Amino acid sequence: MYAAPAIQKLLDELERLPGVGPKSAQRIAYWLLNTDKDIALRLSEAIVEVKESVHFCARCFNYAEDETCEICSSTKRDAHIICVVSEPRDIPPIERTAAFSGVYHVLGGALSPIEGIGPDNLHIAELLQRLASETVTEVLLATNPNVEGETTATYLARLIKPLGITVTRLASGLPVGGDLEFADEVTLGRAIESRRTL
Repeated sequence: MYAAPAIQKLLDELERLPGVGPKSAQRIAYWLLNTDKDIALRLSEAIVEVKESVHFCARCFNYAEDETCEICSSTKRDAHIICVVSEPRDIPPIERTAAFSGVYHVLGGALSPIEGIGPDNLHIAELLQRLASETVTEVLLATNPNVEGETTATYLARLIKPLGITVTRLASGLPVGGDLEFADEVTLGRAIESRRTL
């Protein structure tokens, strides 16, 4: 199908987005063309703003606009419990359950020898530094219930248990091979409430 060069450029860029194939890219591109210019400009400004103002929290590696994220900065959170997740996108589903009131630590991925991702590629050293310098009583391992997530959880449990800190894992209820970002609030909330010690 022929498209004007500017449209083709937009289509090519939209297809780079996760989950966006050629047909979805075409729908989005033509919606942008047919919508008010103000709406398209607001979208482009929001993209530029997020790229310029959002970075990783210096403490937990969640997304933040200040030096630390809102969760780390909050005095209402229980800093004695750290929930370890793979990616920042795993935090919102847990927060929506309202079942967890502690703080977080984002690893930046999961162990995957096949992909060449080892402990040095993740924020594991920073987690251990937090455990040594903060008064933490429990670490909840909330990595995805897939092979990489389970491997990461097992590895972290072996490192943390000798420190005398309780190590828990999300309980069953989450589908094996699934991702936290797609779990519904009820299932994820039950998994948090019935977490088990490793």
